[in-house]
Amino acid sequence: MKRSFISTLGAGITIFIAALAFTATPAFAAQSTVNLGTSSPFAILAGTPNITDAGNTSVINGNVGLSPATGADIGILCSQVTGTIYSVDAAGPLPCRVTDGPLMVTAKNNLTNAYINAAGRTPLTTVSTELGGQTLVAGVYDSASTTLGITAGAGALVLDGQNDPSSVFIFQAPFSGTGLTVGAGSTVTLINGAQACNVFWRVDTASIGTTANFVGTILALNSISVNNGATINGRLLARNGDVTLINDTITASVCAGNDTSDNTPPGLPDTGESNTRLLLVGIPSLLIVLAFAITLVVRKRHSA
Repeated sequence: MKRSFISTLGAGITIFIAALAFTATPAFAAQSTVNLGTSSPFAILAGTPNITDAGNTSVINGNVGLSPATGADIGILCSQVTGTIYSVDAAGPLPCRVTDGPLMVTAKNNLTNAYINAAGRTPLTTVSTELGGQTLVAGVYDSASTTLGITAGAGALVLDGQNDPSSVFIFQAPFSGTGLTVGAGSTVTLINGAQACNVFWRVDTASIGTTANFVGTILALNSISVNNGATINGRLLARNGDVTLINDTITASVCAGNDTSDNTPPGLPDTGESNTRLLLVGIPSLLIVLAFAITLVVRKRHSA
């Protein structure tokens, strides 16, 4: 009886170990969104030397901030902004400008963290440099060359959420390239539940063409330029450089019914791996075999 129990228990442990081996193969879960922290309310956030808008006709739905450069270099009027203009010193447009150096330091630090986090996401899917005319589902993408772009006339880049509003799209361009270039009149289209708040572009620099209809938050190491009449459903966040506008509309995107945040420590890759298999396969297997072993022992005792 004792030997039967031990052998049965041993079989259970063997099955459990096999289940663990099965779970060793990564089960990739959906990517979590990139946590922007206190930089999230900003439609425009820049470093130095300035934020400019030719003609001061752009419309900005969200906050605007410049750091570490002086607020005197914020070339945006209060009448253009639905939110607040923040500066690190007592300079900049009035009456909407608020001097809040600590907030600006925190927002820029959160931007840096978001940039690093986005850069560390895996697994990567490599796509062609030309994104126009493609339909992509949620995931992390880099370029087959050193740039990402949507050429004028190439067709829209379509982002398919596959009926999941939490679908996250992350695009990465290496430092050696020219970053992101969106041609005049180019379009990024969202379908099947995809949301602008969950689209991120981690690049060195970005240039958005005339009348382009662009979607997503640009996390740029350096500068971002937007040409005449473009519409941005997202954010223009430049860590070190400037942001230049010409008669554009920028709206800081907000998730509808999806306020999830990414708690992955900055700088550590988010692989999307899941331990679901361990919970669904390994543990139940062990419990079933143990129950069988106990039943066997009870029957032996009754028959003795």
